[in-house]
Amino acid sequence: MSSLLIQNVRIMDGEAADILIRDGVVSRIAPGIEAPDVPVEPGGGLIAIPGLVDAHTHLDKSLLGWPWYKNDVGGASLTAMIENERNMKKSLGLDPHVQSMRHALKTAALGTTLIRSHVDIDTDAGLRAMEGVMETAARLADVVEIETVAFPQSGLMIREGTAELMDRALAMGADLVGGLDPCGVDRDPKGHLDTVFGLADKHGKGIDIHLHERGELGMFSMDMILDRAAALGMHGLVTISHAFCLGMPDFQRVEAMLERLAALDVRIMTTAPTSSPAPLVKQLDAHGIRIGAGNDGIQDTWGPYGNGDMLERAKFVGLRNNLRMDAEVKRALDICTGGGAEAMARPRRALETGAPGDVVLVAGETVAEAVVTHAPRKLVVKGGRVTARDGATLVAAP
Repeated sequence: MSSLLIQNVRIMDGEAADILIRDGVVSRIAPGIEAPDVPVEPGGGLIAIPGLVDAHTHLDKSLLGWPWYKNDVGGASLTAMIENERNMKKSLGLDPHVQSMRHALKTAALGTTLIRSHVDIDTDAGLRAMEGVMETAARLADVVEIETVAFPQSGLMIREGTAELMDRALAMGADLVGGLDPCGVDRDPKGHLDTVFGLADKHGKGIDIHLHERGELGMFSMDMILDRAAALGMHGLVTISHAFCLGMPDFQRVEAMLERLAALDVRIMTTAPTSSPAPLVKQLDAHGIRIGAGNDGIQDTWGPYGNGDMLERAKFVGLRNNLRMDAEVKRALDICTGGGAEAMARPRRALETGAPGDVVLVAGETVAEAVVTHAPRKLVVKGGRVTARDGATLVAAP
């Protein structure tokens, strides 16, 4: 952890002030701070926002640095996309450490200081992806904090040996247990969820489950998840990513489920998708449910989109949720900064005394304008250490 004095910035487009970071933590925010014992960075009147948080991505999958991948699979079949990805990673010989370095540094250059990455565990590649991402996490610890989820992308019950690999991934340090569509992929919701929750119980880890299942099928799986969370007393330890079923039009059905989610402090991660129903921010906020957001996979075999920019993702959250007023746009940004960190059960990223010293300086007149235009990031600071200038990290990507 480092110390730094950032002078003359506008705190979330408010009054001008200096930010003093000592030993990696924001220690004071005020005009005219004098701290002759720490390095100084001039802020030039730029807007200061907290470090961005990508709470749902896949660092091991990106094809960044490779020639353009021609996608002939499309998005009609989840099973076909999973099989294609597994085969392409093998035929291309992707190195998970190299790809995760490229992905993590690209998003860090744009202001992200905290990442939760789901990492594929399957019987073809074994633990290779987890080992690669963990190596990246260790190398970039001073640039961006990376949390890993052992993720059975190719299925858990339908591929014998995957549960044992997940067990080994958790023993070697994976932070959370992942899961995937208990009905739609494994077609064995009881077996899938009993295994996921059993691993979490054995290793004392939290859970983050991908749930793409829509409508009543998704609600069925969600009920089974919550039954197990309640039985094991996992209050605040379960996350459901995507949660498309919460975007179903049956308002009363969704409200009842939101009450269950809130009672167990289950967190929701969204990508604010344009092609799927999605949980609505205002509806979740009304129940006090913590929300994070993420870029999901970027430029991989699943699709050509994404650039790792969480300020742009805040714009997508605003668009998906009809957030138009400046205060509402700031709420979208909060989901991609402090709110996202809280959804990950990490200290809130915020410009306030005692918060982690993660600060991003952006150009623009207001925060809302910076979100809408995903304004250039002039400076990124992680734990009081400058990590990027003018959109480029100080650490070079491989």
